[in-house]
Amino acid sequence: MVELQTVQLDTVFHALGDSTRRRMLRDLAVGERTVSQLAEPFAISLAAASKHIKVLEHAGLLRREVRGRTHLCRLDPGPLASAHQWLGVYERFWTERLDVLERLLREEDARKSPPPEGDDT
Repeated sequence: MVELQTVQLDTVFHALGDSTRRRMLRDLAVGERTVSQLAEPFAISLAAASKHIKVLEHAGLLRREVRGRTHLCRLDPGPLASAHQWLGVYERFWTERLDVLERLLREEDARKSPPPEGDDT
């Protein structure tokens, strides 16, 4: 089970590691697109766009449906949940560290700042 999750995470992060594929996913989040529509914003051929789409399909992030000669692509966000869960561990780690840093800096500022005027303590 753990090994399967590792392989899935590897393919998801590989797919997300390319800016073209991330942009394609962002476009698919709005709604389904044809391969031509996904390729349009980039200076790439349909063959190159198709290779990017296959990487997204392999990662399970995209579903393709063939209607006649038209290939419609749709976002499948499921695998992003496991990536988000994995990243959540590090989010909690850094949030805790930054909270400690903030507390220490506030304590240091409190020690350095003079008491307010009129304070007899």
